[in-house]
Amino acid sequence: MENNFNILIFIAGFALIALASKEIGNFFKKMYLPLISGFLFAGIIAGPFILGLIPAEAIEHLRFVDEISLAIIAFAAGSELYLRDLRSRFKSIAWGTIGQLIFTFSFGSLAIIILADFIPFIQAMPRAGRIAVAILAGAILIARSPSSAIAIVNELRAKGPFTQTVLGLTMIMDVVVITLFAINSSIADALLTSLGFDLTFLVLLMAELLMSLVFGFVLGRILQFILARRVNNSIKMGLILLIGYGIFVLSAIIRVVSHAQLSYEVFLEPLLICMVGSFVVTNYSNFRDEFLNILHRIGPPIYIAFFTLTGASLALDILAETWPIALTLFGVRLAGIFVGSFSGGMLAGDPMNHNRVGWMAYITQAGVGLGLAKEVAVEFPEFGTAFATVIISVIVLSQIIGPPFIKWAINYVGEAHTRADLHEFDGVRDAIIFGLEGGALALARQLQAHGWQVKIASTSTSHNGLRIETSDVDILPITDLTLETLHQLNAEQAEAIITMLSDDENYRICELVYEHFGTETLVVRLNNRANFDRFHELGALIVDPATAIVSLLDHLVRSPSAASLLLGTDESQDIIDIEVRDPSLHGVAVRDLHLPLDTIILSINRQGHTIISHGYTRLELGDHVTVVGSFKSLDEVILRFEE
Repeated sequence: MENNFNILIFIAGFALIALASKEIGNFFKKMYLPLISGFLFAGIIAGPFILGLIPAEAIEHLRFVDEISLAIIAFAAGSELYLRDLRSRFKSIAWGTIGQLIFTFSFGSLAIIILADFIPFIQAMPRAGRIAVAILAGAILIARSPSSAIAIVNELRAKGPFTQTVLGLTMIMDVVVITLFAINSSIADALLTSLGFDLTFLVLLMAELLMSLVFGFVLGRILQFILARRVNNSIKMGLILLIGYGIFVLSAIIRVVSHAQLSYEVFLEPLLICMVGSFVVTNYSNFRDEFLNILHRIGPPIYIAFFTLTGASLALDILAETWPIALTLFGVRLAGIFVGSFSGGMLAGDPMNHNRVGWMAYITQAGVGLGLAKEVAVEFPEFGTAFATVIISVIVLSQIIGPPFIKWAINYVGEAHTRADLHEFDGVRDAIIFGLEGGALALARQLQAHGWQVKIASTSTSHNGLRIETSDVDILPITDLTLETLHQLNAEQAEAIITMLSDDENYRICELVYEHFGTETLVVRLNNRANFDRFHELGALIVDPATAIVSLLDHLVRSPSAASLLLGTDESQDIIDIEVRDPSLHGVAVRDLHLPLDTIILSINRQGHTIISHGYTRLELGDHVTVVGSFKSLDEVILRFEE
């Protein structure tokens, strides 16, 4: 009873530390460091070597947290291997994987053997033991971090053959490393127990792999059954966590029973089983999107708990003795990645500029590598803790140094599509409308009435009998939607771009403007709701005709005065957005502006966040202020804000 009470105390204490770890991770992120580094740091500080908030006894009792987390990490690795996305760059991915597998594994394993006399926990081992440690380390050094690569690709909006190869190889490498680790674990176990490498051993090894694949396939069907149920997603998440943990329990039971009943142990790698199950769901079911959504929701708290506990498990006394070894292994790993990436790219016939910098995209390590290191600590307790400490140090270095290298490589090959810097305001409000139709003409006239200079760009020369040369609006004929055409329209000087063409044409314009001009106000008339996310990623303001009328009618019913302002039917007042450009207004409180009495500041938009202003709100340069008032007073406000 007392033991159970202590376990509950350990769990409650760890939960509180995990909450603190989350905040520390967010602080690290603000310092442009990886989240997991913050979680590991929190665990180290709370661990038995510093504050002792997580004592060594608690780490042992919290092993179930590791196992649940490892199951989710394996599920995530399997879900990333989506065959449809890998086919377009299969040759480059295949050769790159082979090259990095051979050289990273060989370099890492040889480094351990060569440095064995300088590594305290290996020095006393016989040759067989040293080889066992070497092949385990070599396998883990192959691991990558798909989550880091995906995050950076999304941040840079990267696309192209180099990016496709990087993502494909990074994802498939986690599958390779888990499979290789399963094989090497059995070999290492045989070396450490002096089991002979005869035909019986090879048959046993193949049988273990086959059984793991069969169990993984069955697990995939069980996951499909759960996902197909019409129950709350929270219940599905709980069942998936429980089943993942159950795989580890089942693997341990099979190992113990086989050891007691047979002359050898049957070891089924739980990570491999979970990965295969996830692969089956991802590629051979209709539940891929729902499964990914569940993993996405489970992931953050799981990773916080796992990495925090991993940090607490680090043996700092051993790290103090072996940090030069960790640095050496990190350098050896980089060398293996470079040779493997370059040779694989050459064999695949990739461009030379890709081959020269390809290695930079494969440095990061995270979940799978850490998970395998923890597995060694559990499966081989004689040296596992010291081994995990060294390997985790290499992983942390890789995770800190890797992301900037990926960014540099993607920018170098020209596949980054980030937003351009916004041009300086020239004192004139310009707008360009793409598409010639009645709505475009009406919008142009209304903007002109508010002091805007407006152009309509159109590939047509007329609309409903209206000739371009007879219009009261400046209409410019264009032949295509290229960057050169946008320059001819002086689009780089426009404060607003409005697109009223087909969705594909609209997206082409918005993407060019986003990447080359950075125009802040992009307004898109949407034709198909399915394209909403594409435009939203570009920061466009989206008008969906299918819902806009309903929304407008709703506002007229619930707030007729505000809607009248929005529609411009109140002839005495208007509502405008003004950017704060006068340096003397920086830091000035709204109450001290002394604006005309018939004007009201409704809100302030600052770096994408809307602030409901009050008298004590202080302005900052670049703020976008929404003001309502009479036309005459608004003209005064514009002059005041933009001097």
